[in-house]
Amino acid sequence: QVALQFPDELLADAVEVAARMEAATGAEMYVLGDTTYGSCCVDEVAAEHVGAEAVLHYGPACLSPCRKLPVLHIFGQQPLDVGRCTEAFRELYPERQSRVVVLSDVVYAHAMGELEQQLRPEYPNIIFSSLVCGDLPGPAAPGEERKFGRQFLVEAAGGLQDYAMFYVGAEGLALTSFMLTWNCSPFSSFSPITGAGGVGILVGTLGVAGYLTVLQHLRELLCRAGKRSYTLAVGKPNPAKLANFLEVDVFVLVACAQNSLLDSSDFYRPVVTPYELELACNPAREWTGNYLTDFRDLLPGACAHVELPPAVPAAEAVPDVSLITGKMRATHLCDPPTSQLPPSTTLACRDQTRALAEISPAASFLESRSWRGLEQQLGQTPVSKAVQGRRGIAIAYEDEGCEQ
Repeated sequence: QVALQFPDELLADAVEVAARMEAATGAEMYVLGDTTYGSCCVDEVAAEHVGAEAVLHYGPACLSPCRKLPVLHIFGQQPLDVGRCTEAFRELYPERQSRVVVLSDVVYAHAMGELEQQLRPEYPNIIFSSLVCGDLPGPAAPGEERKFGRQFLVEAAGGLQDYAMFYVGAEGLALTSFMLTWNCSPFSSFSPITGAGGVGILVGTLGVAGYLTVLQHLRELLCRAGKRSYTLAVGKPNPAKLANFLEVDVFVLVACAQNSLLDSSDFYRPVVTPYELELACNPAREWTGNYLTDFRDLLPGACAHVELPPAVPAAEAVPDVSLITGKMRATHLCDPPTSQLPPSTTLACRDQTRALAEISPAASFLESRSWRGLEQQLGQTPVSKAVQGRRGIAIAYEDEGCEQ
């Protein structure tokens, strides 16, 4: 008798998997439809209710050691673009002698061997962690780390303080646990399923001094990072408003110090602060443990301002070939803008006098999908007198009668 434990998102496949397992092994399979605690933990309590002698755990797992039953983990294999991940690693760590520990979500563990083959010849001090299911016998060796089902050996004399952490996987509880535990090491992450190409700058204030300056600073920061930016004025942001902008991958809120920390758990896209955007897009800024909520601290002349690295002129830029597309590309080109109109503008008739106006197709597209709010339609709605409505409660109005 074997218990099969699936997370909620994989329960649709449970019946077919159980039938195939019974046909292949002859064992009696039980599907644990509702786990007692979190789906990442092995539910030994539910397995004991059916007298299971072993548990097959499917999907993401915290790899916490079990107490009674033998467990086999089936993590699944989510696709990973190893070439794109390698490019991101090289951009984050241009120094080939960098000391980096590579961690990954369990669903990408199958691709870590190929990633190591790509990076090991270039980075001699790189360390790849390995997954450990269950407790290891004996105490840990000097410099050996055993936490969260990961195991790796640190060889530097200063320990983990001399290493940076590179995490392959989406943001979630696993990455949060790693960052809180190894909080002395700088963290970088690569998410295979997301990539912020478009950034929406939310104007959350019109009265705080310096908001126009920080808007221009964020636009320049995103342009230097090769991201598209859209400046959006939607008033007080809420999930319904921001859900209209599907082309935006992440929002940055420019507001006062108290309103900058927005709880974005209900939003479809993350909402970050200007300081968090600086940490992501300004290569000269490093994480020091201090967090800044006042965007004015980032402006030139302020206490925490960090200048952007010198831009590489287009004439001096080194040609770069993308490992993904195989085509030539130019990165971080920052030539001064010319007086000519950008190619993304068109001409349209503005009024009855046939005056021509410049229209951006991207702005027009976003405008057609933006949240407009309540239209008053003054003078268009007919006026009607107030009349008496129905009386009573919703289950039995007075004019509906009573039924036995």
